[in-house]
Amino acid sequence: MKKSVSAVISVVILLLMLARPELSLSGAKKGLSLWSGVVLPTLLPFMICSGAIVAAGGVPLLVLPFRPVLRRVFGFSEEGSFVFLTGLLCGYPMGAKTDREFLEWGMIGEKEARCLLAVSNHPSPMFLLGYVMAAWDQQGLLLLLLSVYLPLLPLSFAARKFYGVSSENAVWKKRTAPALTGFSFEKSMMNSIEVMVKIGGYIMLFSIAAEFIKALSPLPEKANALILGATEITTGIHQISLVTEGSSMRLFITAAAVFGGVSGIFQTKGVLGASENGKNAKKAGLSIRHYVIWKLIHAALSCITLGALSLLLPQQLAPLP
Repeated sequence: MKKSVSAVISVVILLLMLARPELSLSGAKKGLSLWSGVVLPTLLPFMICSGAIVAAGGVPLLVLPFRPVLRRVFGFSEEGSFVFLTGLLCGYPMGAKTDREFLEWGMIGEKEARCLLAVSNHPSPMFLLGYVMAAWDQQGLLLLLLSVYLPLLPLSFAARKFYGVSSENAVWKKRTAPALTGFSFEKSMMNSIEVMVKIGGYIMLFSIAAEFIKALSPLPEKANALILGATEITTGIHQISLVTEGSSMRLFITAAAVFGGVSGIFQTKGVLGASENGKNAKKAGLSIRHYVIWKLIHAALSCITLGALSLLLPQQLAPLP
């Protein structure tokens, strides 16, 4: 039954692309432009460097300044803290990729890996400061950052409880994973490039889907904008900023950025399945279904936080002089 449904959907999509090839071409160009101009130069260097840092034993040095917060507040181990920081600073889907790799290499346990998948895959500060703030008309930077990242505190607490991760067991000492012996820079680079190609494919496909939604959907503009935000965040955020304004615009854009869109989910699913040594991430508990649920919870918490902070700090939304 599942194969039959997939076949029907594939045939319908193919017929749509043949009927409106200009939409397919436009979407593909936009997707590949986004990938080559923004995603590739942003993520690929971080992917290659993170592998080199791990192989050189630089994890303790990098996470040491953040030890009080990451160990006592979030309850992460030394290696888990590196995964968290990577996802926080580099953006989708770097956190999920590092989480899966550290689990494969034996640097973190299965319970901590599940917990980290719930809290380590986010929009990067660069994306928020550049793209999202432009849509927000350069107002409310503090509100945006707090709304996106402050909910990580209750989210991490809930994930630790759900997966049975105890902060008392967080280990902070230098360890070398046997799987990293004989680290090859060329192999790490080629693996990173393979992941980036897969991400680029998803971005292109969902950019094409966004073009068809904009052109063919019979729904009102606002409804289409929300669908686009849930499909592909860059196109969706731009469209939301065009058809909404004020508090509604900020709320919808924040929810879209935090959730990451269906495109972000497929990108995350792709890096979770990109195993190097045959270990099945799903069997270890890195379930994409769990990930989607946690992202929905995070998006809801971010909207609640934004609403509360907008009332407490209205001066943050004052027009710039």
